[in-house]
Amino acid sequence: MRALSVIEAEHGNMRRLSSALDGLADGLAKEPPGVEIHTLELIIQYFEEFTDRFHHPKEDDFLFAKLRQRSSDAVGVVERLHREHELGTQHLHRIKALMQKPMRTPVESRALVDEVHSFCRQLDAHMRLEEEGTFALARRAFDSADWAEVDAAFDAHVDPLGDAAGEASLPELRRRITQLLPAPYGLGGNEDIARQASTPTVAAQATPMLAVTDLHSRYGRIEALHGVSLAVTPGEIVVLVGANGAGKTTLLRCISGVQPTSGGDVTFAERTITRMQPEARVRAGICQVPEGRQVFSPMSTEDNLRMGAHTRPVSEIEASLAEMYALFPILKEKRSLPAGTLSGGQQQMLALGRALMGKPKLLLLDEPSMGLAPLIVEEIFRIVRQLRDRGITILLVEQNARAALAIADRGYVMETGRIVLSGGGRELLSNAQVQKAYLGM
Repeated sequence: MRALSVIEAEHGNMRRLSSALDGLADGLAKEPPGVEIHTLELIIQYFEEFTDRFHHPKEDDFLFAKLRQRSSDAVGVVERLHREHELGTQHLHRIKALMQKPMRTPVESRALVDEVHSFCRQLDAHMRLEEEGTFALARRAFDSADWAEVDAAFDAHVDPLGDAAGEASLPELRRRITQLLPAPYGLGGNEDIARQASTPTVAAQATPMLAVTDLHSRYGRIEALHGVSLAVTPGEIVVLVGANGAGKTTLLRCISGVQPTSGGDVTFAERTITRMQPEARVRAGICQVPEGRQVFSPMSTEDNLRMGAHTRPVSEIEASLAEMYALFPILKEKRSLPAGTLSGGQQQMLALGRALMGKPKLLLLDEPSMGLAPLIVEEIFRIVRQLRDRGITILLVEQNARAALAIADRGYVMETGRIVLSGGGRELLSNAQVQKAYLGM
């Protein structure tokens, strides 16, 4: 299954670029513009060259062709992917056309900003369909001989990043983008050559940022956690899935310090915090977005955000507010309105922004998709990935196991106060036990 690892690595690269493009686009609407349009032009050029010359043809010629032979269910999924690829190409053409128009004011820039945001959402949905649809079909339909054939074809395929023509274009283009991207959008020297990503990552072997060891917690005489152990390493999205009453929220509350523990240990940044007060944990870098959002309804949107920065120096708050308004433009529009008047999705963005005002190293998210429409859920998870790409480590509790595991680096399955299964996000998505219990398959 090396081919799937290659594609996942390419998707990871495109997600990093898409996240940078999405974030930079908001700077165009400022007065004066907060970003050079030339940087966006280079990213658009890279997407065109990489997907059209390398990524899409390789998938279509090798993986999808074999999948059509082996699975009748694949036809509709592959045809949809082709349509979405064409839509993506049309998005890029419109973006390039809009870039040629004068943008002297924020209003004139708005159409370009909206088109970029639309492209990024469409690209993310396209890659998730591929990962959740075609990957699952291939795993079910292919035998060992099929995988050997597909993997051999991928290995033999000429990578335009390494051929004579590509040597002078794509690597140089990537280098220029890497140099121009400002913090926090830097790509960190990640390579496009996806074959390198088939080597197992070492992240899981790194020193954990958070380590929970044999943790127990009670509500009166009832024990809710029965010796839970897990670890989260820096830069990961780790997802905790399970049914209602499994103990997921209790575990997050124990980590943030608002639920007492009756045994075990919690370590953060190699320091035991089991008996540390909740406020001290926030100062140390742990912030939680609670289940149900729990915004302060009578207070204004902006005052809710300011509440999240109560442990930080006053001198830093205005800059942090500007960051939140760049990440969640709708909150800036509604900054003077009572938080209780916001929609459910807007309140979830507000709850996220409030936690981010605390400058967390570790963000605890408790059921961020609860009660939200599918399109809003998609947007929330896009933002979660973007936060991870900006360097925030995330422990996510979520009943929407399919959506959560699709973006997870690793995951844990929890039942009746115990961890019963763990593994990579994609690994758990394809696990028969998880599919039966949580994915309705």
